[in-house]
Amino acid sequence: MSTAVPIVLAGARGHGRWHLDNIRRLQDKGIVRPAGICELTPLSEEELPEGLVLPSGAPEQSADFGALLDSTGARIAVICTPIPTHTDLALTAARRGVHILLEKPPAPSYAEFRRMADGVAEAGVACQIGFQSLGSHAVPAIRTLMAEGAVGEIVGIGGAGAWARPEAYYRRAPWAGRRRLNGVDVIDGVLTNPLAHAVATALALGGTTRAEDVTGIETELLRANDIESDDTSCVRVTTTGRQIVVGATLCAEDPDEPYVVVHGEQGRITFWYKQDRVLLQRANHGPEEFEYGRTDLLENLVEHLTDGADLLVTPEATGAFMKVVEAIRLAPDPAPLPDGAWQLLPDEQRRVVPGIDGLVAAAADTLALYSELGAPWVPPARTNEVST
Repeated sequence: MSTAVPIVLAGARGHGRWHLDNIRRLQDKGIVRPAGICELTPLSEEELPEGLVLPSGAPEQSADFGALLDSTGARIAVICTPIPTHTDLALTAARRGVHILLEKPPAPSYAEFRRMADGVAEAGVACQIGFQSLGSHAVPAIRTLMAEGAVGEIVGIGGAGAWARPEAYYRRAPWAGRRRLNGVDVIDGVLTNPLAHAVATALALGGTTRAEDVTGIETELLRANDIESDDTSCVRVTTTGRQIVVGATLCAEDPDEPYVVVHGEQGRITFWYKQDRVLLQRANHGPEEFEYGRTDLLENLVEHLTDGADLLVTPEATGAFMKVVEAIRLAPDPAPLPDGAWQLLPDEQRRVVPGIDGLVAAAADTLALYSELGAPWVPPARTNEVST
């Protein structure tokens, strides 16, 4: 374990548990060493993954992130904390020369994103943004198919995410489902957090990942739940090359795997990004299905430090996504759906929007916004074009 890279994890509960398990997996491969955990309340022994090997029997735990980095000599910090804390914690690590894996979304506003990205660059540390889908080997494979003209001239790219979350999901933390908290931006909406991968993956397949690639953004933000932020929304991003439309909801009737679809004049490529599964449909050919592997982003960051491998998801590669976050931040607050547009499922204690599953799929298929598809509950005034 002498060559293993020491790692501190900030935020080990909730989604942070996934990172803790991943650190244990990479520890078993001998490439990382868990050195510390930053949590407001220390993890109990029962909360630590079985098999986590620690030099002193337990990692150092502290609520003071900077002090923990200093005392452990960590080389990498994995940051999986509330969205408004991302920039300050990333800069705390960067100032100490500690490299970073930062969970998505990287920041709640474009200004905070730039403060983080510029500070990290000035410090000279590596920073990977945690869009795990961009580690899929399907992404470069699809780009190759597009470049080779497998489906002809590209018309546009759609994304669809029909997920379900119970009302308790919005009570799991003070910032959940909020646009702002105590005067600070949060922007915890369906397109910016739970289904952010659909947006980022669509942009990546289009080769339009930098902020300057975006020329316009239209948003339709709605909510069925009693929250500040949006849970049923769509966005159209106009880029220097093409249009990208993503429909998303957390109020699906029958939740399904999210996907991104590339529309060509002679076919389409569908990518179920959580499964690394691709379906190629094109003229004069039978359907072809492929499954791909995936490079873990933390492992890629370690290989970048030890072997010089290229980082897969740099801050600059998420600039276009952050322009979408900014457009959502600047848009009027999400419109509440009328009472008749949603139903409560008592057994699951979650709200569903009848017909939303088909509407989300139609947005991805036709590259049209909900209002253009005839959804009666989308107030036209809430369709706001934000040029960037």
